[in-house]
Amino acid sequence: MTLRSSLRTFVGQDNVNFLLTNRIPRLALTRFMGWFSKIELAPVRTASIRLWRLFCDVDLADAKEQRFASLHAAFIRQLREGARPVDPDPAVITAPSDAIVGAFGRIAAGTALQVKGAPYPVAELLGSDEEAHAFAEGWFVTLRLTAGMYHRFHAPHDLAVEQLRYIAGDTWNVNPIALQRIERLFCKNERAPITVRLDADGSRLVLVPVAAVLVASIRLPWLGAQPVRSGGARVEPCAARFAKGTEMGWFEHGSTIIVLAPPHCAPVAGLQTGQTIRMGEPLLRIGR
Repeated sequence: MTLRSSLRTFVGQDNVNFLLTNRIPRLALTRFMGWFSKIELAPVRTASIRLWRLFCDVDLADAKEQRFASLHAAFIRQLREGARPVDPDPAVITAPSDAIVGAFGRIAAGTALQVKGAPYPVAELLGSDEEAHAFAEGWFVTLRLTAGMYHRFHAPHDLAVEQLRYIAGDTWNVNPIALQRIERLFCKNERAPITVRLDADGSRLVLVPVAAVLVASIRLPWLGAQPVRSGGARVEPCAARFAKGTEMGWFEHGSTIIVLAPPHCAPVAGLQTGQTIRMGEPLLRIGR
């Protein structure tokens, strides 16, 4: 067994992983990571990128650049042209990001699932009873971005952004170990629900980027150059438009996007918990 596999095995143990990524000063370390990852000094850059690749599955083969000024630049890397074909079918809502599919299914009695047997109120996730009511009997899909994945997210269809709601919160890890142990975790973490309306039929979706430990910020460049949190808790009307597959923003580390959809936009056949999905691949299908 190599040193790399030995370290991964040790850190991957449930109790060890939970302690190392949650029973720590989460907010302070997250702010520190935001600063540290941007250091461009060669020794720091080289060591930090090597450590990142030691503990995470990182594939840079489809990155636009192969050399990075900092760990931060590697985290938020762009892809080379054509690396993520976007399904052109107008009836298909595509995955907004590379991710591992978490829990998904019907929104029942106003709740979605973190994991099997662990429901949370959609109204609490969105910070609004009225907005949650619009998705009664609709669908939810949880997409988890690991630390080594491509961190940018894209429009799942031709759409208009109608509203951003920023909700301050904690930075618990969002991996399966934490989701099994922390009740209503998604409702406790920092998040920024983005309400959009599809051009195809006027359907309303909500994309909910959820921050996590070491996620220095959620960035939405169409709102300005600063991290979303810099404006404080708020509800902000928006008028941005995006074509299907166009970049909307990025995380500065791995995290989660929860997609909420109305009843007639069901998950595509064959979608499975635990599968890896890439941005642009079919996620939901617009039906009657």
